[in-house]
Amino acid sequence: MTDRKTLENEAAQSTTALGPMIGLAREDFIGAVALLLRETASDPARSMKHARNMGEDMIKIMTGKSELAPDPKDKRFKDPAWQYNPFFRAGAQYYLAVQKGMQNWLADLELDELERDRASFISNIIIDGLAPTNTLIGNPTAQKRLIDSGGLSVIKGLKNAYNDMVHNKGMVSQVDKRPFKLGENIAISKGSVVLRTEMMELVHYAPTTDQVYEIPQLTIPPQINKMYINDLSPDKSVVKWQVDNGIQTFVISWRNPTKDQGHWDMADYIDSCREAMEAVSAITGSKKVNVSAGCSGGQTAAMLASKMAADKDSLLGSLTLMVCVLHPKQNDIEAGSLVSENGMQLARQRAAKQGVIKGDDLARGFAWLRPNDLIWNYVINNYLLGDDPPAFDVLFWNADATNLSASLMGDFLTIFETLAFTKKGEVEMVGHKVDLSKVTSDLFILGGVTDHITPWRACYRSTQLFGSKDVTFVLSQAGHMQAILNPPGNPKAKYFKSKNPGGPPKKVEDWLAGTEEVAGSWWPFWMEWVQSRSGKQKAAPKKLGNSAYKPLEPAPGLYVLEQR
Repeated sequence: MTDRKTLENEAAQSTTALGPMIGLAREDFIGAVALLLRETASDPARSMKHARNMGEDMIKIMTGKSELAPDPKDKRFKDPAWQYNPFFRAGAQYYLAVQKGMQNWLADLELDELERDRASFISNIIIDGLAPTNTLIGNPTAQKRLIDSGGLSVIKGLKNAYNDMVHNKGMVSQVDKRPFKLGENIAISKGSVVLRTEMMELVHYAPTTDQVYEIPQLTIPPQINKMYINDLSPDKSVVKWQVDNGIQTFVISWRNPTKDQGHWDMADYIDSCREAMEAVSAITGSKKVNVSAGCSGGQTAAMLASKMAADKDSLLGSLTLMVCVLHPKQNDIEAGSLVSENGMQLARQRAAKQGVIKGDDLARGFAWLRPNDLIWNYVINNYLLGDDPPAFDVLFWNADATNLSASLMGDFLTIFETLAFTKKGEVEMVGHKVDLSKVTSDLFILGGVTDHITPWRACYRSTQLFGSKDVTFVLSQAGHMQAILNPPGNPKAKYFKSKNPGGPPKKVEDWLAGTEEVAGSWWPFWMEWVQSRSGKQKAAPKKLGNSAYKPLEPAPGLYVLEQR
C-alpha cells in the first residue's frame, strides 16, 4: 500500500487551486455519463463485441491462463500477495480485465476529441472507484493489519470514519491537524499587521539583517487559501528567506468572505492591492514596490499590473508570477474537457444565489477530480489500515481553505472564457481594457515540472503576453505548491533555466532545447534576481509600520484565524 511519505507528496501535488474547475457544474458530469450510455445504446453490435472480448478474459482468469498483471508503477498492487496469492491475483486480474475492456470500448467509439476526453476522464473515475484495494476483503495489506493488530485496526478505522462524518462533513481527512497551531509552530516569522480593512490585512515582517534593500516586496496570495503558505515553517518559509536576504517583506492576508460579502469582485480586490501597495510605499519611503504572487493570486497581480499601466501608475516595480496560468486552454488539465459553457453559466447562477462558494465544497469537488490521490489513498490509510492521516504542514494549510465570493468567481470565469489576458484591449474588466502588452515591469515566471493544476507549459505562455523587455522563466522540479516551497537544503531539488541570452522564445520547445539543469533550489537564483531590482541598501528600520500605519496585531494577524 501507499506509504506515508508518498501520501504526503501525492496530496501536496494536488492542493486546491482556482481554475476553470470552479465553473464545473454537476450537469457536466451527468452529460459525460449520458454520453457513455448513449454510445452504448447506439450500436448494440459493438457493445456485444466488447462484452464478448471481456468474457474471454474472464474465462482465462478462471482457468488460470490470464497474463493480465498490474503496472509495476501502480502502488495499489505492490503487496506480494497480488502476485503469489491465487485469490488476490484473480481479483486484480478481474479488475484489470474491466479496465482493459473499458479502454478498448472507448477507443472504438465514434467521438470527437473533446467527447473522447470527457468519456475517458469519467470512466477512469468510475474504474478507480471499483478497485479491489478500496475494500477490506480485497486488500491484502489491510487484512494482514487486521490480524497483526488483533482487530484494533478495524476499530481505529471505524473511529476515523466516524470522526470524519461528524467533524469533516463526511470527507475523508487528508491531514492530522492536531500538531499544528498558527503562530506557535507554523507561521512564526515576526511581524505585525499594519493595515486592516474589511477585505484584507497587510502584514509587515520584521527585518533580520542590519541592512535592507530600498525597494520592498509585496506578496499577493490566492483568494481561496490563507496567506501563511508563505511562512509555513522556518525551513520552508519564503518570508524568512526574503527577510534573511535583506528584502523588506509585506504580505496581504485576505479575509474569508461570508454570504454578505459575496459581492466582492475583482475590482474590489484590485483596489485592495493598490491600497496595500500605497501603504507599503508610505512605510518604506520607496517609489517602487516589487510584487510576487502565485496561482490565482498571480491572475490578480496580472490584472493589477494591467490596471496600473492603464492608469499610468508607476508604483509597480518587478513582478514575480509563480505557478500561474494567464493563457488557459481547455485541454491543459485532465478535467478541462468536462467544462462547458452551459455548465459555467449554471455554476455562476448557483454561486450568485448562495453568495459564496464554501471552501469545503471547493475542496470536496477538487478531491473527486483526483480520487485515487485525494480520496481512495486516504480511505485505505485511515479506514482500512486504521492509521492517522499524515501530519504535514502543506496539507494542514490546504485543508484551511476559505470561501470564494460569487462575484470574484464570475470574474475568474470571465477571464477564462474571454482569454482576457491574451487580448490587447479587447476585454473590459476592472474599469479598463485589459492589455498586458502595456506592462513593462521586469518579469520572473515560475513553473513546476510535475504540476498538473497549472501545467508548466501553460505557465510558459505568460512569457509572451507582457510588454516587458526583461523576462526570466524558471522550471522547478516539483508540482504546484511544492514547486514554490522548494528551499535550499533539499537534496533532490533542481531547476531548469535558459542558458541563452535574450528573452524566452515564442515556442516552449525552443526554450526547453536551450535550458541547463541546475542542482539545488531555485530560491537563491530568484533572490539574486529580486535583489538586483530592489535598489540600494540602507539601514534596517527599527520599528514596523510608521505613524500612519501603526502595528495592530502580531503576525500572521487575525483574518487567518477566522473559520466560516
